[in-house]
Amino acid sequence: MTNAIPAPKLTPTKELTQALRSQGYVVASAETVSEMSQVPLANLLNLTQFWEGLPRDPYLKDGGRYRFRRHASYEIEGGHLNLVPHRAHWQSVDYNALHGGIERWFEPVQPALLNDPAWQSLLLGLAQVLSGLKPVKTWSVEAHQFRIDTTDGIGRPTPEGAHRDGVDFVAVFLLDRVGIKGGETRIFDASGSAGLRFTLAQPWSVLLMNDEKMIHESTPIQPLGDYGYRDTLVLTFRSNGFQDSPNRSQQ
Repeated sequence: MTNAIPAPKLTPTKELTQALRSQGYVVASAETVSEMSQVPLANLLNLTQFWEGLPRDPYLKDGGRYRFRRHASYEIEGGHLNLVPHRAHWQSVDYNALHGGIERWFEPVQPALLNDPAWQSLLLGLAQVLSGLKPVKTWSVEAHQFRIDTTDGIGRPTPEGAHRDGVDFVAVFLLDRVGIKGGETRIFDASGSAGLRFTLAQPWSVLLMNDEKMIHESTPIQPLGDYGYRDTLVLTFRSNGFQDSPNRSQQ
């Protein structure tokens, strides 16, 4: 007998803003993401091809080979999406004790994905929802494509453990789960002990969080057979500029 994967309560489009305001997080189906983005779900599913061949993350301090990623940064202002010059991803050690305090230069998101109308509408649609919660002149947005695999027998989506990201809002989209167990999402109230655990399983379903209120992590994955992987897209929205190293470098 196997344990059933806990399923999260889903929030419909019309309730996203209020639910996010009141409880600090929402989980939405792929159909809701499609409606929010005003993009046919088939067009979102087509984006999944860009998760093939992601470069390996060279910065893992645990010596693992299980994480692959690409990175892009945007500014969203007045309904306009503006790609900014490629920049390092940086977090202070206050938010990432394992990988904080260093500039991490990941390979950029591929132009074919950047130019895809479904991708652009996804970012703009989410920005519109978040602006209903917090009116912001300019959102500083970072996009992270992730693949966690079982090359070493186990893959860790959040090797830094339960954490906040130092932004206003975080969106974690599940794109695919192939041949794995684990990868359970856990979120906690940052000001108390209340928590919730569930597993995102539907392609293009999303967990959307107020990063000031919630702490989050994902449990390790293991293969059901010889090999498996988990693909996600993480979008972060920050209202007061990007997080940058005090000694910012250019590449």
